[in-house]
Amino acid sequence: MRFGLVALMLMLGAIPAGAQWLDLKTPGIPRTPDGKPNLTAPAPRGPNGKPDLSGVWNGPDPAPRIDPANAQTWVNDLARDRAQEFFKTRPAYACLPSGPEAQRFAGWKRIIQTPAAVAILNDDLTYRVIFADDRQLEPNPAPSWMGYSVGRWEGDALVVDSNGYNDKTWVSRNGLSHTEKLRVRERYRRVDFGHLEMEVTFTDAGAFAKPWGFTAKMQLAADTEMLEAVCEHSSENWKGSLSDAADSAVSVPTDVLARYVGTYSGIYQGNKRTVQVTLSGDHLIAKITGADEEDAGTRTLVPRSQTLFEGVGLGYQFSVDDKGVATALTEVHISGGYRYPRLH
Repeated sequence: MRFGLVALMLMLGAIPAGAQWLDLKTPGIPRTPDGKPNLTAPAPRGPNGKPDLSGVWNGPDPAPRIDPANAQTWVNDLARDRAQEFFKTRPAYACLPSGPEAQRFAGWKRIIQTPAAVAILNDDLTYRVIFADDRQLEPNPAPSWMGYSVGRWEGDALVVDSNGYNDKTWVSRNGLSHTEKLRVRERYRRVDFGHLEMEVTFTDAGAFAKPWGFTAKMQLAADTEMLEAVCEHSSENWKGSLSDAADSAVSVPTDVLARYVGTYSGIYQGNKRTVQVTLSGDHLIAKITGADEEDAGTRTLVPRSQTLFEGVGLGYQFSVDDKGVATALTEVHISGGYRYPRLH
């Protein structure tokens, strides 16, 4: 079985629908005169006077793009090897906990806050407990998938320090590894009733020259509920590599490829995304900007048919008119297909 698009299509079947009990009304929350949740109302506070982070939250996946010069050689080499096999060993694809991977700091999650601890429940049925009872991190903890976390309040910000991650997890879905020396610091701020901001910093002297990180923003998912998103099909049996994909490419005439050259733009996971398609020799090149920094940059599109192409684990389906000129581009991710109309 070819890995690329076949694996993407198989995984699509395991992704649950996005709608989540849309007729459920969250009790006890502030509302506007028309009955809608008032997400700009003041943030609620707990018995200690600090902001209460409790609630069901959702937000776009953060996708930091680290400067390769900041990563040690072995980290960059391993990431390139993983890209060659379409990131088959990514923990999430192997039905394993994602640990500190950047993408797991957003998405669907429920936060439950008490004076002594904060629990974060993920839709993949993993969880974290952040202890806020003045304990300190163990200096040499037993390595684990989700690590160990302690939190403290600095004003209205919850500052969380974590360690104890095993080296089987990644810090980026694009194959960036880390060592068991990894430390993670998070800073959570509930700016109002419906908006949560966080800053995340990775520090690992065994993998990176200096600390690096990203910011993420989430919105309260009011009047709905979080459903489980369980991995049911492991990547264990995925076959193929980027070189295999190139070897098995079909031939598409250059004049046909030229009809696909243009700029396509649309919405990917709530954000604007633009794909600029150019022709270099007899190959199409896609340059991606917006929405997801990890996908940014250029990639060669390998033809699977006259209109279907593969590019580093993503599918690209061109819609054409009766003259064979592309009118739209659908980018296929494991989360679904995203259609981008052609601008010019």
